[in-house]
Amino acid sequence: MMSPLGSIKRDRVIDVGPAGFHPPSAMELGVTHPDSGFGLLYGHHAPADEVIAEAARQLYTRKNPTIFPGPLYLWAWNPDWIAKGQALLRLAAEIPGVMIIPMPDYRPKYPKIDPEEGINPNHPNLTIWGNKIEVALFIGIHCHYANLALRMVRAGTNCLTVAFCHDIHEDAMLSVQDLDVKQMDHIIEIFKAVRKDLGIQMPPDGQTVRLTGTQIRANHGVERVDPRPA
Repeated sequence: MMSPLGSIKRDRVIDVGPAGFHPPSAMELGVTHPDSGFGLLYGHHAPADEVIAEAARQLYTRKNPTIFPGPLYLWAWNPDWIAKGQALLRLAAEIPGVMIIPMPDYRPKYPKIDPEEGINPNHPNLTIWGNKIEVALFIGIHCHYANLALRMVRAGTNCLTVAFCHDIHEDAMLSVQDLDVKQMDHIIEIFKAVRKDLGIQMPPDGQTVRLTGTQIRANHGVERVDPRPA
């Protein structure tokens, strides 16, 4: 007899890989963009809050949770985006043991990339393999580059992908849209509720972000930091 969990897994259109060489895109599999107020839950339309809660559960329970902020969040080019970047740091303060590995630009880095320093959409699998990342949040990445990276991640890794953006990223397993600072504050409240439900404890010193080896060396041996803006 089929278990409920098995039924849910088999019903997923977009699921954790590795899906093999050159898997079909989400659009080829029939995934469509939902209306405002809804997101994508493994390829299915679902209320945004339901998708956010599932993203929180995955980021709290899978190994080596990581945030991949892209250029839109990394460079102080616009006051609105600066505020979004600060909101992202507040979200990182709610995920114990999270790593933050930036995607500073989109130029291919072959033949060498330091997987503890950055991620690149042309070969995101190297950073995910190198850090044994099993769940990642992509945010602040231009949509066409994010979709490229998300499909490659699904093709070659066992990383569950989350995308928070102004638009839906159909090749992510979980995606919500219409992201602004107000929505990010709402997301943080859902994360807090899920964390409480799971019984996950916060570090007393607020140092939720775990640095990679390269980041530790660049910060004179510091291994963990409190990401909240001063």
